[in-house]
Amino acid sequence: MAYTIRKGTAADVPAVAAVYDALLQYEEAHGTTTGWQAGVYPTAVVAEGAAAQGTLFVLEDGGAVGAAMILNHVQAPEYAAAGWQYGALPEQVLVLHTLCISPRVARRGYGRAMVQYAEDWAVRTGCAVVRLDTWMHNRPARSLYEALGYRLAGASPAKLNGLIPLELVFYEKAVGRL
Repeated sequence: MAYTIRKGTAADVPAVAAVYDALLQYEEAHGTTTGWQAGVYPTAVVAEGAAAQGTLFVLEDGGAVGAAMILNHVQAPEYAAAGWQYGALPEQVLVLHTLCISPRVARRGYGRAMVQYAEDWAVRTGCAVVRLDTWMHNRPARSLYEALGYRLAGASPAKLNGLIPLELVFYEKAVGRL
């Protein structure tokens, strides 16, 4: 099936929130891999803020939003605990946040496509490194990032959205010139 990845807009926020909700409902029924919690993170407010800042990206599958992510330069304070290999300046680092694939389009390679898009976006916008974090127990995401050449840079306890205690692991990949 054909898909398109593009910048998200305010008009996409309800569909992105529905993707978040669909994944969280799936995890409630089948066990969590993200460590996220319904009503806490991620929410429509997260998507709204990213859309307003021009950092929301969506994957459309058959005319419907099937995945979303946020791409910006924001490295949470916990990132300071990581053993980064690439000493890039903050503006040279693209950070991938909140990659979420709807269960209705799972196992189609869209996670891989979204990460590849993030890497391409980093290069187009002058970034040399992509960094990201995920929950330590998120085996599907960790396997994806490692298969795509991301290097584990460390771990740190954190409070997601200031509320959800979890252990994060950090990954990075060089995609351009430092």
